[in-house]
Amino acid sequence: MIENLPPCPKCSCEYTYEMNALVVCPECGHEWVPAADGGAEGDGGAGERVVKDAVGNVLNDGDTVTVVKALKVKGSPSGIKAGTKVRNIRLIDGVDGHDIDCRIEGFGAMQLKSSVVKKA
Repeated sequence: MIENLPPCPKCSCEYTYEMNALVVCPECGHEWVPAADGGAEGDGGAGERVVKDAVGNVLNDGDTVTVVKALKVKGSPSGIKAGTKVRNIRLIDGVDGHDIDCRIEGFGAMQLKSSVVKKA
């Protein structure tokens, strides 16, 4: 928990508050991740989101990943087996941590969590 929260970089409001890992401005609604070292915060890297796989490798659009644990699929008698390769992933802002949009042969289009895949 940060004791002295920084003012809002958009409107300079000093009444900011913490919500999970973000700092929120009540006046303009701007949300941002506070700087870890208290250094100068630049606008260049604030919008870029980094998605990492189960072992810590950074994922990008178009990567090929391998499923590291067996997954149950609703409506399917058999799930997705560990070791299944998934090609040409797309990174999205999904619901409940599902941040990979992909197509898996035999199952079709679906969303996966980055914590259950590793970069191939």
